Amino acid sequence: MLVLPAIDIKDGTCVRLYKGDYSTAHKVAESAVETARKFEEDGAEWLHMVDLDGAKDGKRVNSDLILQVRANTKMKIEVGGGIRDMEAVEFYLEHGIDRVILGSAAIKDPDFVKTAVKKYPSQVAVSIDARDGMVSADGWTDTSEVDYIELARQMEDIGVQYIIFTDISKDGMLSGPNLPMLDELKSSVKCHIIASGGVANLMDIINLTALNIYGAISGKAVYTGALDLKQALAAACAVEDKKQGENQDE
Repeated sequence: MLVLPAIDIKDGTCVRLYKGDYSTAHKVAESAVETARKFEEDGAEWLHMVDLDGAKDGKRVNSDLILQVRANTKMKIEVGGGIRDMEAVEFYLEHGIDRVILGSAAIKDPDFVKTAVKKYPSQVAVSIDARDGMVSADGWTDTSEVDYIELARQMEDIGVQYIIFTDISKDGMLSGPNLPMLDELKSSVKCHIIASGGVANLMDIINLTALNIYGAISGKAVYTGALDLKQALAAACAVEDKKQGENQDE
């Protein structure tokens, strides 16, 4: 399982939120570039970045800073926030970003998602962020009447290979990911599922790996020290190795 440390950008600064509430934004690092370099030194292969201003405004806002990070690390990078048209998709992919994340567009413009996935099948992920099981959009400021499983199936039908799922009630709370919702999601679609929100400690990493989740994003826990990134990466590998050994024994 991949472990993806997260860098969220608001007003050009690395921040974290509680439950997606922009009013709770607090600075967690001085430099996005230096933070990314530290994650790379710890062994991370992927970095998850979100332009929070872009997510709320519906356009690229902090892309210059994101590309500075791209220029200063060899990690693969996925980026979300404000990617609402093909211009934004192509801008990031042409500037070396490895995967773009479409969120609000999945609800508001599924034809755009279909076009993007058709052109870049392995470089587009869809973020499904749910509050009480219902999908939220526009930087989590708007909650729809669409069930998260229903949307995931719709996205699978149009060719989406990667789904990033967040239970908003868990985001930034260090209370553990919503394992039952993730398990139901994984059972409902064949997409690669990346868990986001609530990852707090090594046990969460072990539990997610045991569920055969493709990846886990960790933000606040990595910054507070509640989760040691090196240990998380090692734990994910150890569980994977154990599962492979058990499969071979069978």
